[in-house]
Amino acid sequence: MTAELTVLAEAGAAVVVAAMATDLWQGTRDAVLGLFGRVDRRRRDAVEAQLDANAALVRTATVPDDVRRALFDFWAQELAELLRRDPSGREELARLTHEVGGALPVDRRAFVLEQTNTATDFATIFAVQHGDLRTPGTRP
Repeated sequence: MTAELTVLAEAGAAVVVAAMATDLWQGTRDAVLGLFGRVDRRRRDAVEAQLDANAALVRTATVPDDVRRALFDFWAQELAELLRRDPSGREELARLTHEVGGALPVDRRAFVLEQTNTATDFATIFAVQHGDLRTPGTRP
C-alpha cells in the first residue's frame, strides 16, 4: 500500500471516530457502509455491526475521547485494508473525510499537518512528517 493511501485511511479513521455520537454520525456511518459495500456485501454487514457497537461505546463512555482514541487504530486498519482491496474507493473516502471533517465542530476536528520543504543552491533535504527517516550510514 502506498503512503498516500495509508495517510488517507488514517484521516478517514480520524473522521469516523470523531463523528461517533455526534449529529453527523448517521450520514458518516452510511457513507462508510457504502464504501465497504462496494467490495463485499458480507463484509459490509460485519462492518455495520462494528460501527454500531463502537458508536454505542462512545455514546455511553464517561470519557468519549478515550474511547475514540482507542478505536482510531482499528478503523485506520479497516480502511487501509479496504483501500488495498479497492483503491478506486480513495476518491469517495477523501470526499467523506473532507466533508465530515469540515462539518465537525472545531473541538472535534483532527489536526491537519502541512509541511513544505524547499532546497536551493544544490542543497539536499531529508524530511519526514509521519514515520521514520533512515539515511545511508545510519543505524535504526
